[in-house]
Amino acid sequence: MEVEAQLSSNTRKALLVLSCVILSIGHCGGPLVMRLYFVRGGQRIWFSSWLETAGWPLMLVPLIITYMHRRTKQGSHAKLFFMKPPLFVASAVIGVLTALDDYLYAYGVAKLPVSTIALIIASQLAFTAAFAFLLVKQKFTSYSVNAIFLLSIGAGVLALHTSSDRPANESNKEYYLGFFMTLAAAALYGFILPLVELTYKKAKQAITYSLVMEIQMVMCFFATVFCTVGMLVNNDFQAIPREVKEYELGEAKYYLVVVWNGIMWQCFYLGAIGVIFCASSLVAGIVLAVLLPVTEILAVIFFHEKFQAEKGVSLALSLWGFVSYFYGEMKDSKKKKNPTPQTELPQTVNPR
Repeated sequence: MEVEAQLSSNTRKALLVLSCVILSIGHCGGPLVMRLYFVRGGQRIWFSSWLETAGWPLMLVPLIITYMHRRTKQGSHAKLFFMKPPLFVASAVIGVLTALDDYLYAYGVAKLPVSTIALIIASQLAFTAAFAFLLVKQKFTSYSVNAIFLLSIGAGVLALHTSSDRPANESNKEYYLGFFMTLAAAALYGFILPLVELTYKKAKQAITYSLVMEIQMVMCFFATVFCTVGMLVNNDFQAIPREVKEYELGEAKYYLVVVWNGIMWQCFYLGAIGVIFCASSLVAGIVLAVLLPVTEILAVIFFHEKFQAEKGVSLALSLWGFVSYFYGEMKDSKKKKNPTPQTELPQTVNPR
């Protein structure tokens, strides 16, 4: 994968930290705002899916800022966009897959509490690891394997007493359909993350952070178009005005929830592809996994969902796995910077 030549190690680390922060905001805030839409009277699943990527025009702001910065240095020769046709097509395809994932996830959020959603989405790490191995030949160390193991065990612990979080007056069919839809969303996004990394590797042009933002914008644009078609087929545009009037929090707060829904999910997608750019799809999967118990805690605070002891154990295991992985990365980085000098072995004398 070609990267910007001027991108120093310190700059890459700073971008990685920034991407992790942005991803944390989106990954923790997105499900909560989406769930707020549903629990207070929202019912349109395609509309909720559409909101996950409809904030793509926000990417024009940083893209224009970076363009103006380049223009001060390069003059009129500065390019506004760098994306070439092959990368555009690849981003469009990933965008359609993202739209499908958005629908699966929104369906799950409509039927299940956030704590249960977090439990199921935790399986995404295993899918990400498997697809990263198949698509980008991801190498595993004892630390990364340990991290995956701990995070998976943490997800398993969360499975205890899940039925206590089941929404009232929900049929078995709705509950289990929401469960399997969410599991399918975890599997599909576990495939999308390594696919984005593979796109970076196969791109026949330098991958810069500006180009990463372009990729997100194209992905989200095509995902939004796909979900718009779903909204048209499902008559969402006719139903939304009525939904606004009947929303429990009032019309003004309905639009506020909708706007913040779009903003949070843009943070999620920008953070995810930024982490892939600075590190790998496996690191993105690990960051997402370690944030799931945090989302659970926030769900307990804002939606008064139950917080059993199992969730506290899961949080501890997730943090342990997170620290384990990055400790291994630090040790590996030091080894690369300071390779152990090979000492010449003393010659043995053959007694014969």
